[in-house]
Amino acid sequence: MAEAKKEKPKKVDVICDRRLDKYFDVTSRALQMVKEGEKDAEHAKEAADFLDMAERYFSDAKHFREQGNYVLAFAAVNYAHAFLDAGARIGLFKVKDSELFAAE
Repeated sequence: MAEAKKEKPKKVDVICDRRLDKYFDVTSRALQMVKEGEKDAEHAKEAADFLDMAERYFSDAKHFREQGNYVLAFAAVNYAHAFLDAGARIGLFKVKDSELFAAE
């Protein structure tokens, strides 16, 4: 039996506006949902801390993008979203949206 030739995955080594736009959009919508949504009342301090960190990283991401540093912008926007995902995963944020959160 002939072994199927494996195609080499396409190397993506550029952070372009289109990619940043996508991640900024998803994170922006997730932030808005968390801000407007229900939080775990018993852990309000922790929820506020996670949201604060997400907002700070999102702000940093915007700053880095404006400065033209797309690598740091991409890293910061992903950190921002990671705080939102983690908060949702451990129940600090009561969100249900599998497009915006990995917690479901």
